[in-house]
Formats: sequence, structure tokens, C-alpha cells
Amino acid sequence: MVDVQHWLSALPPGVVYLILAGVIGVESMGVPLPGEIVLVSSALLAATGVVEPHWVATAAAFGAIVGDSIGYAVGRRGGRPLLERLGRRFPRHLGPAHLARAEQSFARHGVWAVFFGRFVALLRILAGPLAGALHVPYRRFLLANAAGGLVWAFGTTYLLFTVGRAAEHWLKDISWAGLVLAVLAGLASTWWLRRRAQRLRAAEPAAQAEPVRAGSDR
Repeated sequence: MVDVQHWLSALPPGVVYLILAGVIGVESMGVPLPGEIVLVSSALLAATGVVEPHWVATAAAFGAIVGDSIGYAVGRRGGRPLLERLGRRFPRHLGPAHLARAEQSFARHGVWAVFFGRFVALLRILAGPLAGALHVPYRRFLLANAAGGLVWAFGTTYLLFTVGRAAEHWLKDISWAGLVLAVLAGLASTWWLRRRAQRLRAAEPAAQAEPVRAGSDR
């Protein structure tokens, strides 16, 4: 991540925003890319004044929402065969077991899997295409997608921006205790989202996965 941050710091701010939106957008379409790493690196750059935090958050949210919507359209058109082809192409990230876990999450949580899936690496990649393949109603998908994308993008950006600025200030004053408190406060502020997101990982193995009816949003 340090290498990514260093590389981004040498680019004009506008290019950083475009790269951030592009990487997150393509990841949300179903292609495994380090979208969250690029977001974290960009947010930490904002703490140093290289880029603006509101543009970082906006670019990330735009990429997440648009990318998921494109992934939804592709998944609706290609169906499960498309997801299986993605699994063969990226077996380490989207293999049969991963797909079964994602389907189980949709079966248990409905569109909430889209919202909280933004905080889980597997569902962050598969939420759009899988929702389309399962014919989840687009209006409900879009609401959950937009809400999750905005909370994830702005929450992550401003959390890291605030912690980064506090760290810079306290490190100058050699206040290590203050730095530790800032990190703990930041972790506590997102604990409840992470806890809910962890439940989406608890899907049963592929052999026990329940069949999902097309057109169901629950």
C-alpha cells in the first residue's frame, strides 16, 4: 500500500481521482482489483494535502455506484454462465466456493447483502453481477448500492483523513498516546459496520448452499 501511495503522490490530483474511480468501478463490475487499497492510499494522501478529501470520496462513490450498476446490467444479461466464466478466469477470488458463499448471502440477507457487501471484499466484487444474474429488482438494488457506496466511500475517506491529520499533528508533538487514542476512536466508529459485514462471510459451504429463486430480493 505504501508503494501505491507513493506512486499516486507523483500524479496530478485530477489523475488520482480518475484512477481511483476507474479502479473501484472496474472492481465493482466483477474484476478483482485492489479498489480499497487505492481508496485508502488516496485518503491518506488527502491527509497530507496532496489531494482533496471531498473529491477522493466523491470519486470513490461514483466508481462504486456506476461500476456496480454496470455489473448489474452485465450480470442480468449474462446470467449464471457469466459468473461461472469469471470464476474460471479468477479462481482464487471468484471460484465456485466464493460464488456459493455470495449466493448464500443474497439468499439470507436480500438487498442488504448489497449494502453491507461494500465492506466485504468478496461481495464488493460480486454484488452487482450477482444481483443482476438473480434478477433482483433494479430499483431496490440501486438504493442499496447507492447507500452502501456513499457510506463506504465517504466514511472510509474521512475516517482515514481525520486519523492521518491527527497523526501528523501528534507526531510533531511526539504525542504517541494521542495517536493511539485517535486510531482506537476511528476503529470504534466503524465497528458496527464491520460487525454486520462479518455476518455475510458466515455463509455455508457450496454443498449446503440453498437454491436462489430468480427475481427474489430476499
